[in-house]
Amino acid sequence: MALSAPPALAQVRVGVLVVQDESDATREFAPTIAHLNQALPGRDFVLVPLPLDALSQAAATGAVDFLITNPGHYVALGSRLGVTRIATIERLDGGDASGRVGSTVITPLRPGHPRNWQDLVDLRIAITTRDAFGGWQVALREMLDADARPRGPLVETGFPMMNVVEALRAGRADAGVLRACLLESLIDRGLVAEGEFAVVAERDAGGLPCRLSSRLYPDWPFARLPGVDRGLARQVAVALLTMPAAQGRRWAVPHDYGAVQELFRELRLGAFEDMPHRSLLDYLRAHWHWFAGFALAVLWWAIHSARVEVLVRRRTAELTREMAERNRAEAEARQHREERDQYARLGILGEMASSIAHELNQPLGAITNYAEGLTRAIDRGQPDPVFLRDGVRGIAGQADRAGTIIRRIRSFLHRREPQREALDLNEVARGPLSLFGAAAGRRGIALRFDPAPALPPVMGDRVEIEQVLLNLLQNALDASEDAPRGEIRLSTSCGGGMVTMTVRDHGSGLSLGDAQHIFDAFYTTKDRGLGLGLPICRTIAESHGGELWAEPRPDGLAMHFSLPAATGPEEAE
Repeated sequence: MALSAPPALAQVRVGVLVVQDESDATREFAPTIAHLNQALPGRDFVLVPLPLDALSQAAATGAVDFLITNPGHYVALGSRLGVTRIATIERLDGGDASGRVGSTVITPLRPGHPRNWQDLVDLRIAITTRDAFGGWQVALREMLDADARPRGPLVETGFPMMNVVEALRAGRADAGVLRACLLESLIDRGLVAEGEFAVVAERDAGGLPCRLSSRLYPDWPFARLPGVDRGLARQVAVALLTMPAAQGRRWAVPHDYGAVQELFRELRLGAFEDMPHRSLLDYLRAHWHWFAGFALAVLWWAIHSARVEVLVRRRTAELTREMAERNRAEAEARQHREERDQYARLGILGEMASSIAHELNQPLGAITNYAEGLTRAIDRGQPDPVFLRDGVRGIAGQADRAGTIIRRIRSFLHRREPQREALDLNEVARGPLSLFGAAAGRRGIALRFDPAPALPPVMGDRVEIEQVLLNLLQNALDASEDAPRGEIRLSTSCGGGMVTMTVRDHGSGLSLGDAQHIFDAFYTTKDRGLGLGLPICRTIAESHGGELWAEPRPDGLAMHFSLPAATGPEEAE
């Protein structure tokens, strides 16, 4: 019978702001989309690079589900559409993680070039667009704070920001505004010569490896649109927060964007666009000839602005409480995950109690035999020193063997942070196999090991990998107890950059319904099982960058556990 085609995955569109060009935006956030597709296999996450106006239109019409954009654009959409941030980018190249977005004002390096904000008042300033956050709004706030309100023409070049540099080179502008760190990026890529431009009003970057003209603001957020399902948003947030660092950055809990809201308040942008002037005296000076006719309108606007301020403060307080609640929930989730893993290891050792007892009985029995032999030799009255020495050494060796078994069990149960190291999976497998050998023999089940030669090392935590293998072996042993062919085979192989361990049994196998749910939490086919072993094992595999999957066979089941091979010398150290 022909197999039906798998159902199409539900597509999730993630809009991203294009600053330079679409290829840069795609390359910058491709690891994030790849991680989301891996962490949420039931969804098809697609990156949609768009310029500023097109991204705003896509958000307003629901053409995208999530947004990755600059902090100014996020705050503007938050007040207009109600988008909500769920994570913030943190970069790992130095500086304060809470502030990474700013402006760098450049001018051609020549005698008499402008050096401070006052020098720019009457000059032509090149910007991408008046709505650009790092490309204009941040610099405008600094000019207003320095009492240097611009009077010269603004030359709007549009995106990409390289257009600002070209406007300076063509003489169409005297100074230009770039987002922070773009100048260094253009120099590294050979698009701008070292020393071609000077930085106006340069200030301390606070550890950021860039030349800077402004204060810094929180980095880009990952935000959801109001219509997105809350459950999906929570899954995406958890996946982002567990994503490993890539390209020198990572996703972190949402930062406080109060500094951006303060900028919008000072520049009267977004929700603050209709607020009245800072003082009644300023308003009278600007509109004295209208004041008599619009007295009631001024009162109405005052009430409206007060209402907007209350709403903004209320929303800010709600976001602050939500962030604190999210942090608390994440801390509890980490604690519960650690306790769950600990209980799973205790459960595995509980099921292996007879095997562990047999392992300890062997050295203890040998110690007893050695001791009785030495006693008889001493009772004969003329003990042989060589015989006594060999017996004492035998006792010491068997005691060390028993101590090794106990240390191995204590290490397996000890709660600690994962410790990644280069491991030979053939060597790691021998410990769990030795614990299961006696139990398998008593049940009449043959335990075979087929190690692949010259297996490359993998980077992993020994205890977690042993936990996965112990769980798979215990499941195979339980399934094979009443099987006509009592054999369990553990094998290793390498291919496609992955090292794979396979546990093959000839037991009861899996039904089609069980095969679809064995990795679901609390789903079990055992009478007294908890349904936690395989979900935890899959979590361990994925945290190592690998996979765990089941392959039903006509006469049993094969479980495959793969990890990436450590091919480089740095990885294997």
